[in-house]
Amino acid sequence: MRSGKLLRFLALGLVLVFTMALAGCGGGGGGEKKSDSGAKKFINIATGGTAGTYYPIGGAMAELLNKAIPGMNASAQSTGASVANINMLKEGSVDLAIVQNDITFYASNGTEMFKDKKVDNLRGIATLYPETCQIVTLQKSGIKSIADFKGKKIAVGAAGSGAEANARQILAAYGITYDDIEAQYLSFGEASNALKDGNVDAAFLTAGYPTAAIQDIASQNAVRLIAVDPDKADALIAKYPFYTKTVIPKGTYPGFDEDVPAISVMAMLVATDKLDDNLGYDITKAIFTGLDRLKAAHSVGKLITKEGAMSGMSIKMNAGAEKFFKEK
Repeated sequence: MRSGKLLRFLALGLVLVFTMALAGCGGGGGGEKKSDSGAKKFINIATGGTAGTYYPIGGAMAELLNKAIPGMNASAQSTGASVANINMLKEGSVDLAIVQNDITFYASNGTEMFKDKKVDNLRGIATLYPETCQIVTLQKSGIKSIADFKGKKIAVGAAGSGAEANARQILAAYGITYDDIEAQYLSFGEASNALKDGNVDAAFLTAGYPTAAIQDIASQNAVRLIAVDPDKADALIAKYPFYTKTVIPKGTYPGFDEDVPAISVMAMLVATDKLDDNLGYDITKAIFTGLDRLKAAHSVGKLITKEGAMSGMSIKMNAGAEKFFKEK
């Protein structure tokens, strides 16, 4: 009997000790909240190849986030660029990514290279700078308009690429399909060599200007950039919200001194709906109050502005980012 009383006494004592220990930890919540508020925030930013534009811009963004947001641990990651970055966002292996806004549009709508692979939880943070659809030929070809492309060999970009989709859409605005041309599915480098060798008559390239592939052609040949007429640009923008009007300034490439009307897609910063709206606001504020750092990272940084950060926005925005841009 005494043994039973002793056991009950010891059990009661253990319960009291355990209860006091919980109280000492904040009553089941206070201590945890304090720990969470001071926790590190890890952000991975998917960019592109180390020799490209996305990587240095993403690295500068990571620096800005680490400097401006308490507890932030952000880093830029070299990747295969736009399509790969969308897939990494979908998998959750990165939190932010720099992506062309047309690729983001395709992913959100399950079209083009994302047909039957829709990614419907993408959220826009900001559009950054234009990546221009450049259409180049040699002066000696005699081609002066996209309307002249019928019956010609045209490099339209690598199969399944964003550039190829751009080429197809621009041609369609002129009533031209691949049945009307000899479409050559070539990368930028391959198209450059094919133009120099006379194996194609013109080529589509989507990239920030000046583009190394076109500079390479112009170093040995007189080139001409082909315009996208304003009415055709308007029709494209009405159909595809990711396009914006651009003018490629004269002198961009050696030996061709004309301003050329063109259209561009936009490089943009993308997240998913997993990114908290408050953190989205803080990230956006850190980047757009530190634009001098982006300018120092790469020449395209000078094209990134708060005023233009919603131009060509092709998907629903993170609410925190949208709030920042709507503030005066």
